[in-house]
Amino acid sequence: MSLDPALLFISLITGGIGMVLFVYGKKQQRGPHLAAGLALMAYPYFVETVAMTIVLAIAILAGLWLAVRQGW
Repeated sequence: MSLDPALLFISLITGGIGMVLFVYGKKQQRGPHLAAGLALMAYPYFVETVAMTIVLAIAILAGLWLAVRQGW
């Protein structure tokens, strides 16, 4: 993991959003929210660039939106 300040800040934000989604999914027993929360908390450990971090966060949140829209 890089010590780039922008990457650390973006990772902190995505991890925070992931934690909120994880807790919400656990309390409400919502699978898509739980999975998206776990993904948002875990993937920043494996990404090296700010742009890829942002793109993956948008992709995970878009997947969550689609899953909820489909009725999951």
